[in-house]
This record gives sequence, structure tokens and C-alpha cells, in this order.
Amino acid sequence: MEARTKLLVIEDDGEIRKVLRLTFASSGQFDIHEASNGDDGLRMIREWRPDIVLLDLMMPGGISGIEVCMETKNDPALKGTYIIILSALGQRQDLLATESAGADDHVVKPFSPLELLGKVAQVAASLKRG
Repeated sequence: MEARTKLLVIEDDGEIRKVLRLTFASSGQFDIHEASNGDDGLRMIREWRPDIVLLDLMMPGGISGIEVCMETKNDPALKGTYIIILSALGQRQDLLATESAGADDHVVKPFSPLELLGKVAQVAASLKRG
């Protein structure tokens, strides 16, 4: 049996987490964990070592999505973690900020869960191929 891709969702909005959990669980390709803030998310990245992270930028308190991204990408043991930013911020300067933080991709909210599933499944397949 093929190993499932480890997917971590870091998002403060419980409804968005629920939609993502249901969408990705239905595919059968992913082991999914969730965090509702940047502090817990970064801790989970360090402990669980997910293959792919779906990361919200704006979360209350603690560290921001940008900081989670930078901390992850600056850690030699974690820099191979594929990070997709999920954000309502989609202006050119927002995209440049996430790119400079090391994000691999940026998806603007609102998004289609099925389109996101397709994108993440493609990433997962390319990561498995190496």
C-alpha cells in the first residue's frame, strides 16, 4: 500500500478547516492534521514533519503565517516542506511577501476546495516522484 501524504492545515477559521478536512479525507490520499494558530502550527510542523502545509496568513495572536513560513523554510531539517499559503490577501505586494518568505504557492480565498484538492494532489504526486 502506498504511503499517504502528510498534510497539515493551519487555519484559524473552523469552518474552512472542516471543509478542507472533509475534502481531503474523501480523497483517501492524505493523513490530515490541523492547527488553529501559528504557534501550534509551527510546533506541529516540527514534530510531525508534514509533506505539505496549507497555511493561512492572518491568524489571531502569536505568530503569523508569514513567520511560520519563514521559520519552516529557514530550518534545514524542514525546508523541503511544501507550503501553500491560503489568504484573502491577493494583491501583488501580498504575493511578493509570501514568495520572499519562501512559500511555494499562494491560493487566494475564496477558493474552490476541489480545485485546491487537485492542486495539492499534483504536488503530492511530484513529491513522491522526487
